[in-house]
Amino acid sequence: MIKTNFHTHTIYCDGKSTPEELVKAAMEKGFTHIGFSGHSYLEIDKDFAMDDADQRKYWDDIHALKEQYRDKLHIFCGLEQDCYSPPPKLPYDYLIGSVHHVEKDGAYPMTDGSLEQERQVLDTWYGGDFDAFARDYFEVVGKVLDMTGADIIGHIDLVMKNCEKKGYQPTENFLDYAYAAVQKLLPYGKPFEMNTGAMARGHRTTPYPHPDILRMIYEGGGSIMFNSDCHDAAKLDCGLEQCVALAKDVGFREHVIFTSKGFETVEL
Repeated sequence: MIKTNFHTHTIYCDGKSTPEELVKAAMEKGFTHIGFSGHSYLEIDKDFAMDDADQRKYWDDIHALKEQYRDKLHIFCGLEQDCYSPPPKLPYDYLIGSVHHVEKDGAYPMTDGSLEQERQVLDTWYGGDFDAFARDYFEVVGKVLDMTGADIIGHIDLVMKNCEKKGYQPTENFLDYAYAAVQKLLPYGKPFEMNTGAMARGHRTTPYPHPDILRMIYEGGGSIMFNSDCHDAAKLDCGLEQCVALAKDVGFREHVIFTSKGFETVEL
């Protein structure tokens, strides 16, 4: 199987590595394609976002690397477009549509904070009810392509980031909410990513999405893309083999990659 990654963060947002460090890591690890996906500007959470000036520097840097390494590696410049961000101002190769917050009573609780932050969200807005939080989250997820115009559906069950640590298993209600979101997104024909970012950062031991949700995507005729949501060049290929094994176990025999011709399907 060819090695690719299209969800990659750099020092221009909340990543630890420079674009060139990631390019060199990709070549050392035998990757054929790497796509960058810095965070879009987000007024409600500026800590990890790129403003217009940062995006310009990021875009210029990636395009310079495209030229510098054009005979060695396929490099693409994308953006992780948050559902509450304004439309991008630059011509990115692709957009990953993601939900990092929900809107609740005029506030925007975070869906991928620490376990302590999640407890605060649940206590403040949901009376401690995680499934109620998941209901609101998946309601937004079901609209993420309409809200972002994205080409890839990012970490569809990000709300499960801390579930292993607290011993939570999806309830019937939780899976119903997830199923509704998947059903809304399938007709668009966009790939759902299998994402190992939480594994790389020690929050989980398995990729997104949960196997039951991955099975919903497979049974609905959806497609998948393998992404590490990399924030550190050393972990660019984190969990890739586990993703492949899980995808095959569910029934997938193909995955989607991005090329100079656009999205293409290749065998696992």
